[in-house]
Amino acid sequence: MLRSLAARLASGELDPVAHVQEVLERLAADPFNAVVALDADRALAEAARPRPGPLSGVPVGVKDLIDVAGLPTRCGSAVLADAPPAAADAPVVAKLRAAGAIVVAKLHTHEFAYGPTGDVAATGPARNPHDPTRITGGSSSGSAAAVAAGYLPLALGTDTGASVRTPAALCGVVGLKPRFGALPTDGVFPLSESCDHVGLLTPDVDSAAFAWEVFSGERPVPLGRLRVGVPVDEYWWAYDPVLEDAAAIAVAQLRDDGAQVVRLRTPMIEELAATYTTIVGSEAYATHRRWLAAHPDDYQPATRARLAPFADLKATSYIAAQRARRRLVAELARACADVDVLVLPTTQLRATPIGAEVVDGHVVGTSLLALTLPFNLAGWPAVSVPGPVSDGGLPAGVQVVGVRVDEHAVLQVAARITAR
Repeated sequence: MLRSLAARLASGELDPVAHVQEVLERLAADPFNAVVALDADRALAEAARPRPGPLSGVPVGVKDLIDVAGLPTRCGSAVLADAPPAAADAPVVAKLRAAGAIVVAKLHTHEFAYGPTGDVAATGPARNPHDPTRITGGSSSGSAAAVAAGYLPLALGTDTGASVRTPAALCGVVGLKPRFGALPTDGVFPLSESCDHVGLLTPDVDSAAFAWEVFSGERPVPLGRLRVGVPVDEYWWAYDPVLEDAAAIAVAQLRDDGAQVVRLRTPMIEELAATYTTIVGSEAYATHRRWLAAHPDDYQPATRARLAPFADLKATSYIAAQRARRRLVAELARACADVDVLVLPTTQLRATPIGAEVVDGHVVGTSLLALTLPFNLAGWPAVSVPGPVSDGGLPAGVQVVGVRVDEHAVLQVAARITAR
């Protein structure tokens, strides 16, 4: 969709002003609470004189955790209700503008990105376009909803443990988390600086591949024979059989295409995952401690409750968790040394009702984080793509993780999965 839209705008088949106006009107009428601010005047002015580039005239959205010049960054929180407009674009936004894209909107985020559901924010919950009574996933909730609703062909999000891939999975779109540091996080409000990634949400894999070509400045290299890893430890199992089916079908398709499938064990995974809470919680509390002390009631109760346990955490505990992380990521890499990618479900549950904390005996927050957070700790590239839904119901995400390959290769594998 993104590639063809850019071509139609470049050829003159589609008028940029008329197209941007139509997009703005749809965003203004959004029933899913995906949008927190429009930049209509600037967007229309830029559409009238679009900057040349591969995304010339293409409307895009930005998660409200990322600075956009002239608009406040409120991070879904009353804490920043009076935030002044950002003085400059974050570098990732500047990169989009340099490619000719037009930023039309800031998009909903779970408060301060500290949650995987998308239903905790000062502006209320984002709603899943597939069923507005259910969550989008988070924390890049508005980015996923805006793409899933067909408003935008590309939106920026962030991902500290799940926050691009989980909403992509629950909303039935594509969410790419690049390698750690591949996209700069300057101008992005931090949750956990050692785990934060900027990522992309798009309607389909080809759109993500095109967007990544723009960001990376590189063209993909054809893949050779692929070795696909399937982790079999109980930790990696999804609770919803439709999610297990979707991942199994994806693996079978890759095998039919000539890939070698390797079943592997990751005995360190539970210990590695346990370091995540300490690392992210400690880094988040360090950012919020002064505001939390001065304005506790401006935080959503759920966010305040997540931050509170780290008030008394000792620095030695944080340092120990980071040391354990390095050791355990090295063990995970050795366990996966014979494969190029991993293929597994993105989440353990599909979209749950807004406000639900436990579904069928499973904690929702944990079930939306468990299968994605190890790859933030490792810093490996990963993408969630829509998988086949055997019951005809809510979307099911399949995750492709790059072990020995880059984003282009991960996207090529994702394209094979979604081609049928």
